[in-house]
Amino acid sequence: MSTADPYELEILASYEKGELKSVATKAELAKFKSAARATALKDKRVNIRLSSGDLKDIQAKALEEGMPYQTLIASVLHKYVTGKLAEPKPDGSGS
Repeated sequence: MSTADPYELEILASYEKGELKSVATKAELAKFKSAARATALKDKRVNIRLSSGDLKDIQAKALEEGMPYQTLIASVLHKYVTGKLAEPKPDGSGS
């Protein structure tokens, strides 16, 4: 690991003193736990080809969600095969 800069050392010191508090909601924590669980249980490797546009969109969405893009892909696939991936309801709003 590289040497920490002064700002990183300040953050580490604050963390070790217990001065930092989580701002994640219960829903966000549940999402992170689910993603971690899906990540930890991997025992097979799969290679797929994606269009560069789709990959960029996936990477952007993963960044928004605060997770690696490969974890996002694995999570979406897991939700699909377990029947937990919900299709958007047609409401005319386009979302």
